[in-house]
Amino acid sequence: MASVLVIDDEESVLAAVKRRMERNGYVVSTANNAAEGIQKILDVPVPFDAIVTDMSMDAPESGLQVLHAAFTRDLFAEVVVMTAYGNVANAVECMRRGAFDYIEKNAPGIDAYEVLTEKVGLALERKRRDLRTVDLWERSKDA
Repeated sequence: MASVLVIDDEESVLAAVKRRMERNGYVVSTANNAAEGIQKILDVPVPFDAIVTDMSMDAPESGLQVLHAAFTRDLFAEVVVMTAYGNVANAVECMRRGAFDYIEKNAPGIDAYEVLTEKVGLALERKRRDLRTVDLWERSKDA
């Protein structure tokens, strides 16, 4: 089962994302702010398979701090950034720094939680594929 860390300072969003991820079979850990989330990223014995983080929590760039910690810990980290206050500059910066995707929580006519679930599934597929590629490359190098 894939492990997912969800970081958000809005308790209702945190609970809703956790429920949706658990319904899809993921083992979910949560954090109420960037500092707590970063600590969990750095402290777990095995890196999380995916991380979902809010962009603006303690500071407007909290999501970027989480991204940095995730990639410091795991080169193959898969991070999906969510925001209630989306703008093109933030989206571009998150993607430039390696986020798998950037999702607006309040996009009209869209179930953001459903989109998030799909994006996490796609991120996990990419991670499995990337790790398999590295494994095959290392085996061929040793042969």
